[in-house]
Amino acid sequence: MTITHPSFGTLDPERIIIFDTTLRDGEQSPGFSMNLEEKLRMAEALWELGVDVMEAGFPIASVGDFESVQAIARKFAKDGPVVCGLARTAPGDIARAAEAIKPAARGRIHTFVSTSPLHMRVKLRMEPEQVLELVSSSVTAARNATADVEWSAEDGTRTEPDFLCRCVEAAIKAGATTINVPDTVGYAVPEDITRIFTMLRERVPGADRVIFSAHNHNDLGLAVANTLAAIRAGVRQIECTINGIGERAGNASLEEIVMALRTRHDAIPVENGVKTPNILRTSRLLATITGFDVQPNKAIVGRNAFAHESGIHQDGVLKDASTYEIMTPESVGWSTSSLVLGKHSGRAAFRDKLKSLGYELGDNALNDAFKRFKDLADRKKVVYDEDVAALVDDEVVRGNDRIKLVGLSVSTGMQVRPIASIALEVDGERREGVAGGDGGVDATFAALRQAFPHDVNLKLYAVQSVTGGTDAQARVTVRLEEQGKLVDGQGADTDTIVASARAYVHALNKLLVKRTRTAPEDMAAPAA
Repeated sequence: MTITHPSFGTLDPERIIIFDTTLRDGEQSPGFSMNLEEKLRMAEALWELGVDVMEAGFPIASVGDFESVQAIARKFAKDGPVVCGLARTAPGDIARAAEAIKPAARGRIHTFVSTSPLHMRVKLRMEPEQVLELVSSSVTAARNATADVEWSAEDGTRTEPDFLCRCVEAAIKAGATTINVPDTVGYAVPEDITRIFTMLRERVPGADRVIFSAHNHNDLGLAVANTLAAIRAGVRQIECTINGIGERAGNASLEEIVMALRTRHDAIPVENGVKTPNILRTSRLLATITGFDVQPNKAIVGRNAFAHESGIHQDGVLKDASTYEIMTPESVGWSTSSLVLGKHSGRAAFRDKLKSLGYELGDNALNDAFKRFKDLADRKKVVYDEDVAALVDDEVVRGNDRIKLVGLSVSTGMQVRPIASIALEVDGERREGVAGGDGGVDATFAALRQAFPHDVNLKLYAVQSVTGGTDAQARVTVRLEEQGKLVDGQGADTDTIVASARAYVHALNKLLVKRTRTAPEDMAAPAA
């Protein structure tokens, strides 16, 4: 049976709606945070990727969250994805979400409440009938503010079946257009997911008038498998994130779900609107913004995803790539060319290469990126696609940082105490610091603390090369901790110490964002 939806009109029963929550649930990952400009850049990339619904944030959580959701809604005021704001059942939450999404051409309020016996008893301290009343009142309030309302049963997969049916029925009667049953703690197995959604579609009155949605966490590594099981059970919206980021072990990974549906169309014959060649650059953009790389063996977007070391495998791939590759690297955005540019390459060639890698830069951003490219080309014999992507992401994404690295000089060697001299620009004001340390990197970080006084713990320092060779760019990851708040930063440069300084400054900028965020009274972290 076809469904008519306020945001999508008449839906093809075999069309899957891609609901991306990278900007909301994904940003709840420990160490992850984004400022307003980074969220807008990520939102644009997600729209270019082809997501249908973008959960932009939790407007009541802070002024910053409200402003970012509203800014994204304004960005898509004429055309774009459905812009969604999360809200608890409180009238203030719902009103705040409604105000934030109002500028969008298509807006949605996503409200939720816990329904499992454990959550109702321990977290809400409410009886089932009280929760049932909250379902009706919150959905009604949301429906009065917008035509597109999603309701979620937090910890839905551990909810008693009869009570879950009652809650879903109440939400539908109150006007919900999408019903989400999240596996909030990643407890379910595919058989559970199939059983729950089949039961709801068969037992709940009005179930044929709404879209069912699946939101699966990855605590047991089953989020993607559970999502595919939900689709086979009739779910037509799936909730996911880029790189699978999110609370604890993360969410179902957008790229894995989409490529599973594309590769195994014979087993799950449904369609979606994701432009798969954009997957890799969206993944890399997120990694640069958050300062958190994906692991090398990550499906689809890990750097080893299409690498073959076994002699038998290499022989097979050379004869026919399909012997060991079930999809082509190009289908998700990996480039077949590696050697691209050199120090004699001009602006036109550089712009053309950026376009082939999926970057569209304005004149100012292009000028900044080209200047850094020429500097890199003077230091490297060969410039690869990965080098170009690293320098552009590192330069362009940092454009609106409050703290900027403008100068660094380090004196080091054997049997001498390393000394670092650093210059920063903080909100337009130049600051300098000089300090010694146990090594060049330690001295650099000490000089940073002198130029911009702060008290943090360095929890992680990791270095990897972007490409091969002694002139390769180093990509450094730094994790800082301040009063329980974790942030990750990344930086790239052919000089490892410079890359380290860039990464530390990146992390500091993210820490400044986190410092401005305060939870509202009695806030429970949304985990739906």
